[in-house]
Amino acid sequence: MAAMTLDKIRSSRKRRGYLEGHMLIAMPGMTDPRFARAVIYLCAHSKDGAMGLVVNQRARRVKFPDLLVQLEVIDEHEAIRLPKRAGGMQVLKGGPVETQRGFVLHSSDYHADDTTMPIDRDVSLTATLDILRAIASDSGPYQAILALGYAGWSPGQLEEEIQQNGWLSCEADNDLLFGEDLESKYARALRKIGIDPAMLVNSAGHA
Repeated sequence: MAAMTLDKIRSSRKRRGYLEGHMLIAMPGMTDPRFARAVIYLCAHSKDGAMGLVVNQRARRVKFPDLLVQLEVIDEHEAIRLPKRAGGMQVLKGGPVETQRGFVLHSSDYHADDTTMPIDRDVSLTATLDILRAIASDSGPYQAILALGYAGWSPGQLEEEIQQNGWLSCEADNDLLFGEDLESKYARALRKIGIDPAMLVNSAGHA
C-alpha cells in the first residue's frame, strides 16, 4: 500500500477513469489480513494510482462523540446533547495508511469550497474539521461515515492485484456506502454482481 495525499487525489481526478466511484470486493484468497472480506469505495483511480476507504470495518473502541471531544470540536457537555444522527455516526477503519487522519465520505448535499472533493453526482469526500463541526451542529450532510486512514495503491499496483484475482468490483450504492449493517456488506456486494458468497472460490475471475 502506498501513501497518497489529498492533493494527489485531486490531481489524479483530472484524468477520470478506471474504477473511481466503484467498490472493490476482496477475494477469499486475499493475502493481506487487513483486507480480508473488505469492501472498499474507490475515491480516486487513475494512472497515478488509487485511493479508497474501507466501508465495512468498524474502528473498535472509537465513538464519534468521544472523537469530537478529543479533537476539541465540542466539549464534554455538548457531547451529551448531540443530534441523534451525529451521536450514532459510524467510525470506520478506512485503511492502513495515515490511520490518525479522518476522512468523511458523505452525500453531496454538503459542500465546502476548497475542501470538499466531489467523487460523483451523489458522493463527496471532505477531510477537514469543518464538516465535523457541521455534523455536530446538525447542519452537515444527510448521510456520512467517518473513516480513519485509507487504502492507497501506487501506479499500476491495483491493476496488477486485480489481474492476480485479488479483487472483484461492483457499482457503488448508498446502502453499501452508508448502511449501518457492516457485517453483511461483503455478501451484499458479491450478490450485487450475481455471486453467491458460499460458492466463491479463490480461483474465480474478476469483474
